[in-house]
Amino acid sequence: MSVTETDRALIASAIEAITRRYRNDWQEVGAALLTRSGKRFVAVNLDAYLGRMAVCAEAVALGQVITELGEAGIDTIVAVRHPKPHETDREIRVVSPCGACRELIWDYDRNARVLVPGADGVVEAVGIAELLPNKYSRERVL
Repeated sequence: MSVTETDRALIASAIEAITRRYRNDWQEVGAALLTRSGKRFVAVNLDAYLGRMAVCAEAVALGQVITELGEAGIDTIVAVRHPKPHETDREIRVVSPCGACRELIWDYDRNARVLVPGADGVVEAVGIAELLPNKYSRERVL
């Protein structure tokens, strides 16, 4: 799927969030989520001394949606990563969601679009199902 002007604005929102709130080894990822009703939510990840306690930026954004709207309709979601101070490439770039976030996005909207890095670094939009083939289901299939 091609990237739209709305997608570019969503990426800019995620970049702005992590640029404003970046803290090395604490907040390195920003996310932006556009709901099906057209509302935008931005967030940063929550890291912790105990690694398993960390929460991804996409999950924080989705939590805001549920808290504020009670709706889970995800039109589009994107995550961006801020480079660490020692990295020579200083560009904030779109990153693919981790496996846990892929599961979470699917669970809340199986038709969600996700912006990911494509070939040659060009951002592209894909359906969450493309990122999560053979998804786990609680439903028993006989």
